[in-house]
Amino acid sequence: MEIETIAKALKELGHPTRLTIYNKVVRAGYQGVAVGGLQESLAIPGSTLSHHISSLASAGLISQRREGRTLYCVAEFEQLESVIGFLQNECCADEECTPKAAS
Repeated sequence: MEIETIAKALKELGHPTRLTIYNKVVRAGYQGVAVGGLQESLAIPGSTLSHHISSLASAGLISQRREGRTLYCVAEFEQLESVIGFLQNECCADEECTPKAAS
């Protein structure tokens, strides 16, 4: 995964409201959560919520699906795993393999 993609995802998750939205979407699992339910639980204007959802979607963190008149937000778990995996895979990459002797 390209560093720019990871950086965009982390940037979007760096905003408290977007992180709260994303947390609620992730908690909802593969079924997702209705946008109306998000708006009600967060008590924010629809236009503000739409802006934040758009930002998360542009980073590939969520997708949306329509069922009748209801619009659902669904977490893109592969993208989440890629972002987390990128950070985990870099952990201690430059550290020496041999433990240092105690002084």
